[in-house]
Amino acid sequence: MPSAANVLLYVVIAAYVLYKVVYQQIRGTLLNRRTLVLMPLVLVAAGGYLAAKAAPGASPAELGLLAADLVVLAGLGVLRSTTTTLTERAGTTFQKGSAVTIGLWVLTVAVRIGMVALGTALGVAGPLTTASVALSLGVSIAVQNATTHYRIQRRGLPLAERRPAPLNR
Repeated sequence: MPSAANVLLYVVIAAYVLYKVVYQQIRGTLLNRRTLVLMPLVLVAAGGYLAAKAAPGASPAELGLLAADLVVLAGLGVLRSTTTTLTERAGTTFQKGSAVTIGLWVLTVAVRIGMVALGTALGVAGPLTTASVALSLGVSIAVQNATTHYRIQRRGLPLAERRPAPLNR
Protein backbone atom coordinates (compact mmCIF):
# COMPACT_ATOMS: atom_id res chain seq x y z
CA MET A 1 0.00 0.00 0.00
CA PRO A 2 1.45 3.42 -0.94
CA SER A 3 2.10 5.90 1.80
CA ALA A 4 -0.19 8.91 2.25
CA ALA A 5 2.74 11.17 1.31
CA ASN A 6 3.21 9.32 -2.00
CA VAL A 7 -0.48 9.51 -2.82
CA LEU A 8 -0.49 13.23 -1.99
CA LEU A 9 2.57 13.76 -4.18
CA TYR A 10 0.88 11.97 -7.12
CA VAL A 11 -2.28 14.02 -6.66
CA VAL A 12 -0.33 17.29 -6.56
CA ILE A 13 1.64 16.36 -9.71
CA ALA A 14 -1.53 15.34 -11.54
CA ALA A 15 -3.35 18.50 -10.46
CA TYR A 16 -0.45 20.72 -11.57
CA VAL A 17 -0.14 19.01 -14.94
CA LEU A 18 -3.86 19.11 -15.60
CA TYR A 19 -4.12 22.75 -14.52
CA LYS A 20 -1.21 23.76 -16.71
CA VAL A 21 -2.30 21.76 -19.74
CA VAL A 22 -6.03 22.42 -19.52
CA TYR A 23 -5.61 26.11 -18.69
CA GLN A 24 -3.28 26.66 -21.63
CA GLN A 25 -5.55 24.80 -24.01
CA ILE A 26 -8.67 26.70 -22.98
CA ARG A 27 -7.18 30.16 -23.02
CA GLY A 28 -5.16 29.30 -26.13
CA THR A 29 -1.43 29.01 -26.55
CA LEU A 30 1.27 29.33 -29.15
CA LEU A 31 2.77 25.94 -29.86
CA ASN A 32 6.31 24.95 -30.65
CA ARG A 33 8.13 21.64 -30.94
CA ARG A 34 9.47 21.89 -27.40
CA THR A 35 6.06 22.46 -25.79
CA LEU A 36 4.63 19.49 -27.67
CA VAL A 37 7.40 17.14 -26.52
CA LEU A 38 8.84 18.24 -23.17
CA MET A 39 6.04 17.73 -20.63
CA PRO A 40 4.84 14.37 -21.98
CA LEU A 41 8.43 13.17 -22.25
CA VAL A 42 9.15 14.07 -18.62
CA LEU A 43 5.88 12.51 -17.43
CA VAL A 44 6.38 9.29 -19.39
CA ALA A 45 10.01 9.00 -18.26
CA ALA A 46 9.26 9.67 -14.58
CA GLY A 47 6.06 7.64 -14.65
CA GLY A 48 7.74 4.80 -16.51
CA TYR A 49 10.51 4.70 -13.91
CA LEU A 50 8.05 4.64 -11.01
CA ALA A 51 5.86 2.04 -12.72
CA ALA A 52 8.89 -0.13 -13.53
CA LYS A 53 9.90 -0.05 -9.85
CA ALA A 54 6.41 -1.16 -8.83
CA ALA A 55 5.87 -3.68 -11.66
CA PRO A 56 7.77 -6.65 -10.15
CA GLY A 57 5.23 -6.87 -7.32
CA ALA A 58 2.21 -6.41 -9.59
CA SER A 59 -0.19 -9.20 -10.41
CA PRO A 60 -1.05 -10.02 -14.04
CA ALA A 61 -4.50 -8.54 -13.39
CA GLU A 62 -2.99 -5.25 -12.21
CA LEU A 63 -0.72 -5.15 -15.29
CA GLY A 64 -3.78 -5.79 -17.47
CA LEU A 65 -5.66 -2.99 -15.74
CA LEU A 66 -2.74 -0.63 -16.42
CA ALA A 67 -2.64 -1.66 -20.08
CA ALA A 68 -6.38 -1.04 -20.44
CA ASP A 69 -5.99 2.31 -18.67
CA LEU A 70 -3.22 3.39 -21.05
CA VAL A 71 -5.17 2.37 -24.16
CA VAL A 72 -8.33 4.20 -23.07
CA LEU A 73 -6.41 7.33 -22.01
CA ALA A 74 -4.47 7.32 -25.29
CA GLY A 75 -7.78 7.21 -27.17
CA LEU A 76 -9.02 10.15 -25.13
CA GLY A 77 -5.82 11.99 -26.05
CA VAL A 78 -6.68 11.61 -29.74
CA LEU A 79 -10.22 12.85 -29.12
CA ARG A 80 -9.02 15.87 -27.09
CA SER A 81 -6.70 16.92 -29.90
CA THR A 82 -9.51 16.87 -32.44
CA THR A 83 -11.55 19.31 -30.32
CA THR A 84 -8.97 22.08 -30.47
CA THR A 85 -8.77 24.69 -33.20
CA LEU A 86 -5.44 25.33 -34.87
CA THR A 87 -4.64 28.64 -36.56
CA GLU A 88 -1.50 30.48 -37.59
CA ARG A 89 -0.29 33.31 -35.36
CA ALA A 90 3.05 34.96 -34.75
CA GLY A 91 4.85 32.58 -37.10
CA THR A 92 3.67 29.40 -35.40
CA THR A 93 0.50 27.48 -34.63
CA PHE A 94 -1.99 28.77 -32.08
CA GLN A 95 -4.09 26.10 -30.35
CA LYS A 96 -7.34 26.81 -28.53
CA GLY A 97 -9.56 24.28 -26.81
CA SER A 98 -13.32 24.25 -26.54
CA ALA A 99 -15.98 23.28 -24.02
CA VAL A 100 -15.77 19.77 -25.48
CA THR A 101 -12.03 19.75 -24.72
CA ILE A 102 -12.81 20.55 -21.07
CA GLY A 103 -15.41 17.80 -21.00
CA LEU A 104 -12.91 15.30 -22.40
CA TRP A 105 -10.34 16.32 -19.76
CA VAL A 106 -12.96 15.74 -17.07
CA LEU A 107 -13.69 12.36 -18.65
CA THR A 108 -9.95 11.57 -18.74
CA VAL A 109 -9.64 12.19 -15.01
CA ALA A 110 -12.86 10.27 -14.33
CA VAL A 111 -11.61 7.28 -16.35
CA ARG A 112 -8.33 7.22 -14.43
CA ILE A 113 -10.16 7.40 -11.10
CA GLY A 114 -12.64 4.81 -12.35
CA MET A 115 -9.84 2.41 -13.29
CA VAL A 116 -8.38 2.73 -9.80
CA ALA A 117 -11.82 2.17 -8.29
CA LEU A 118 -12.40 -0.84 -10.55
CA GLY A 119 -9.03 -2.29 -9.60
CA THR A 120 -9.78 -1.76 -5.92
CA ALA A 121 -13.24 -3.35 -6.24
CA LEU A 122 -11.74 -6.36 -8.03
CA GLY A 123 -8.94 -6.61 -5.48
CA VAL A 124 -6.21 -6.10 -8.08
CA ALA A 125 -5.12 -2.52 -7.31
CA GLY A 126 -1.66 -2.38 -5.79
CA PRO A 127 1.44 -0.20 -5.80
CA LEU A 128 1.59 -0.16 -9.61
CA THR A 129 -1.87 1.38 -9.83
CA THR A 130 -0.74 4.36 -7.78
CA ALA A 131 2.78 4.54 -9.22
CA SER A 132 1.46 4.77 -12.79
CA VAL A 133 -0.38 8.11 -12.41
CA ALA A 134 2.38 10.14 -14.12
CA LEU A 135 2.80 7.46 -16.79
CA SER A 136 -0.89 7.41 -17.69
CA LEU A 137 -1.12 11.22 -17.79
CA GLY A 138 2.09 11.39 -19.83
CA VAL A 139 0.89 8.83 -22.37
CA SER A 140 -2.46 10.60 -22.75
CA ILE A 141 -0.82 14.00 -23.26
CA ALA A 142 1.85 12.52 -25.56
CA VAL A 143 -0.80 10.97 -27.81
CA GLN A 144 -2.79 14.22 -27.79
CA ASN A 145 0.30 16.21 -28.75
CA ALA A 146 1.34 13.70 -31.42
CA THR A 147 -2.15 13.94 -32.92
CA THR A 148 -1.95 17.74 -32.77
CA HIS A 149 1.45 17.65 -34.51
CA TYR A 150 -0.02 15.41 -37.21
CA ARG A 151 -2.92 17.85 -37.67
CA ILE A 152 -0.46 20.78 -37.90
CA GLN A 153 1.52 18.99 -40.60
CA ARG A 154 -1.60 17.99 -42.58
CA ARG A 155 -2.84 21.58 -42.58
CA GLY A 156 0.59 22.99 -43.50
CA LEU A 157 0.70 25.26 -40.45
CA PRO A 158 4.05 26.56 -39.20
CA LEU A 159 5.55 25.21 -36.00
CA ALA A 160 8.33 27.23 -34.38
CA GLU A 161 11.34 25.50 -32.87
CA ARG A 162 11.18 27.77 -29.83
CA ARG A 163 8.39 29.62 -28.07
CA PRO A 164 7.57 32.90 -29.85
CA ALA A 165 7.01 36.10 -27.92
CA PRO A 166 3.64 36.07 -26.10
CA LEU A 167 0.65 37.52 -27.92
CA ASN A 168 -0.97 40.71 -26.70
CA ARG A 169 -4.52 39.65 -25.97
